[in-house]
Parts: sequence; structure tokens; C-alpha cells
Amino acid sequence: MASLSLLRELVRIVGQDGVLSRPEDLMLYEYDALSCLRQPDAVAFPSTTEHVVQIVKLAARENVAVVPRGAGTGLSGGAVSTQGGILVAFARMKKILEIDLENERARVQPGVVNLDLSLAVSDQGYYFGPDPSSQKACTIGGNVAENSGGPHTLAYGVTTNHVLGLEVVLPDGRVIHTGGKVWDRPGYDLTGLIVGSEGTLGIVTEITVRLCRKPEAVKTLLAIYDRVLDATRTVAGITARGITPAALEMMDGLSLRAVEAATHAGYPLDSAAVLLIEVEGLREAVEEQADQIEAVCREKNARDVRRAKSAEERDLLWKGRKNAFGALGRISPNFYVQDGVIPRTRLPEMLEYIADIGRKHELLIGNIFHAGDGNLHPLLMFDARDPDQSKRVLAAASEIMAKCAEMGGSITGEHGVGIEKNELMPLIFSSDDLEMMRKIRSVFNPSGSLNPGKVLPTGKMCGELRIQVSVGGAA
Repeated sequence: MASLSLLRELVRIVGQDGVLSRPEDLMLYEYDALSCLRQPDAVAFPSTTEHVVQIVKLAARENVAVVPRGAGTGLSGGAVSTQGGILVAFARMKKILEIDLENERARVQPGVVNLDLSLAVSDQGYYFGPDPSSQKACTIGGNVAENSGGPHTLAYGVTTNHVLGLEVVLPDGRVIHTGGKVWDRPGYDLTGLIVGSEGTLGIVTEITVRLCRKPEAVKTLLAIYDRVLDATRTVAGITARGITPAALEMMDGLSLRAVEAATHAGYPLDSAAVLLIEVEGLREAVEEQADQIEAVCREKNARDVRRAKSAEERDLLWKGRKNAFGALGRISPNFYVQDGVIPRTRLPEMLEYIADIGRKHELLIGNIFHAGDGNLHPLLMFDARDPDQSKRVLAAASEIMAKCAEMGGSITGEHGVGIEKNELMPLIFSSDDLEMMRKIRSVFNPSGSLNPGKVLPTGKMCGELRIQVSVGGAA
């Protein structure tokens, strides 16, 4: 519970209407899209960088934690306040400060919604590259914190590939500026270090990003399979031809039937799997690549390959994919989504392993994921009201992540580590690796007051933080 002196100071900084402290108001902020439930002592809504500076100085004086939060769509508990303290919500810092189309740049506050930036420059033929499935709600500040990706990561990379510069408030109130409007700045890459650090090194208050030109032509294909194995083999077959699609997504039969019932996107209900493939670029090159991709799909036993004939048909196919996670409520009251990465050549083996894990733990597991870069999103179905199912789903998820690490992959591709996976970090990093990360964090955040308990192991599993594994959100 926040002290009266702390609350008075917060009100002085951001105003009476910029502070929440009643338990019923704080309930909304005790979780993100991963329901590890912990309430902050207070929520503050800054409007300026100076507000953030004053808040972190206050937190330092009062010796309390500070946790930054965007829209709360994160899937790893990164915006959950594990030690109380002040949660800094960026709902009021949502201005697009500058659009510079001549240099293909924009400067924004962290609360700007991802899709809103693309809409602001769409008429001029531009868009913002990172496209998480939650892009209608998630913020660019959140994207920076988690180094978010999306379906088009395969061709365009994750958030760090689109961030040029940052304004960052350190825990002692100092403000630093990293990067700028150009790529080749001298010195250490502090921008790259802070992107993906999940608010543990500093609080980002301004972001300079690059804008992408809309392609001249886009082709979207839906390849339909009677066997999951054939779909997974197609993925490596396409890249082996020297083609890098803009997007290469996969859904298995269990998932696509739920998605089709909810969105009516045109997915075939009797298929074992589909691949949603998109190529873009110059018109002639796109036509040629689409033909080559269709040939590979048919070589790998696709029973049909459909091409979107209009922008409306393309949008409908993507509507199904981007609203897929929400549709799974038709199958189960709850699901737990994972975010592992493996070499794409091992997709057939990995999906069979996931199926075995489902049978072992008596769980339904669907698969909707970024196949092109091997970024898996197995969805473990369960009922959170059943303690035994909750226990089994956590065990199954841990085994899947361990297998990703064993295959030379990663325990996260775009959802971040947060409090969900920090105890799994030793699966992919040595003790020396982790110690170096701790030293880096201590340089920026010596007291550990910024987003404590995230990223690095603490000895506490998410289950000890009152987890109710009821996951929403999208990937």
C-alpha cells in the first residue's frame, strides 16, 4: 500500500486525475496478457518526460520500484509489478511528435499505438514495419521493451531493426539520448541494448523509428495440406529456393477450424494445416516468386494453393490469422501460449514432439505460428478452474521450451522473458553469460528499482507469483 506522502507527491507531479491508488482501480493493472497477479501500490499517468523524471526521483527517495507499462498486451508478465511500487502507465504520452517522410523517419512518444503510426502515414505510401497481431492495441513503447515482431518479421526483422534512437530516463532521473535519425552513429550501440531490455535499464520516453515504403505489389497465397508434415517441409523448401517471403505463417487443423468458425476467413475446415504466405516487392518479381512458391507447395503435396484475388480477400485471410488467438475460446475456456524458436529445418520434428507432449499431459495443443523463422506459438488448452490442469499445462510448457533450447533455439522469439521465463534463462545462457547481463543491468539500474524481477533469474517461478495461466493477447 502506498504511503500518503508518496501519493501526495505523485499528485503534485501529474495531478489528481493522473494517480490511481484505490484497490478496485489497481485491479486492472495487476496483470497483463499473462495473468500473474500482483498489484502495484499506485499507478501514475505522466504526460511528459519531465513527469517521468520526477516520478523516478520520487521512487528513489522512497525506495520503491518503478514499472513502465504500455497497453498491457504483453504475454510474459513484463508489465506486472512484482514488488508493488509505482506503475508508470503511458496512456497519456501518445503523441506522434514528428513525421519526416523525406528521411523516412518518425518520432513518437511510447504510448502511441502501433497501428496508429501506420495509419498516420498510410496515405503517403508508408507504414511502420513491426506488426504484432495485437497492433490495434499494443504501443510502440511496449514493442521497444519486448523487441516485438509479427508475421512480417521474416523479411523485415523485429522492432530493433526499425528503431534509430531513444530518449531514456535512468533510475536516478538523468535523461540520455541514444542513436538519432541516422544509422551509423559512433560509439556503443546503446539503442540496441535498450530495445528488448523490458524496462530494466531505463524508461523510454521518446522513440525515433524508420518508416517503410509500401511495396508496389503484394501476393498472398493460402496453401492447404492434408498432412501437417507436408506443410512443415514446405517451409524449408521455399527458403531453399532463395526466396524470402514477407510472411510465412502456419496454422494446424485444430486451430484453423476455431478461427474459421469465428472469422469466416475462408480456411478449409477439413485440412490438417494451412500455410499463409505473402510476397511483396516489384510487380514482376512478385509474380515470379508467387509462381515458384506455388510450385514448391505442390511439390510438397499441397492439395490446393489459392491466391487472394483482391485486397479484400487478402485482408480477410489476414483477419483470420491476426484474430486467431481470441477464436480459441471456442475450444477451451483458457489457453497458455508459448513463444519458442527453433531452426525451421526442424519444424517437422518439433511439431511431432509437441503432439507427444499433448498426449503425455492429456492436453489439447494447437499451433499458430511464424513458420518462416521457426517462431513457434503452441497453444495449450485447459480450464484454469481445475488446479490439476493448470499444473499440467505449466509442466508441458516447460518441456516444450526445454526442447527448443535443446534444438539450438530460444525460449522466446518476440514475447519477451518477463517473469514468465526468467527462470528458464539458464537453458540457453551460461552462468558467465548471465553474470555479464547482471553487470550491465547494474550499470544502468544499480538499485534494481526499475522493473525488478524481470528477465534474469530470481529463484522464484511464475507459479509462486499467484499465476492463473489464462492468457489473452496475440502474436
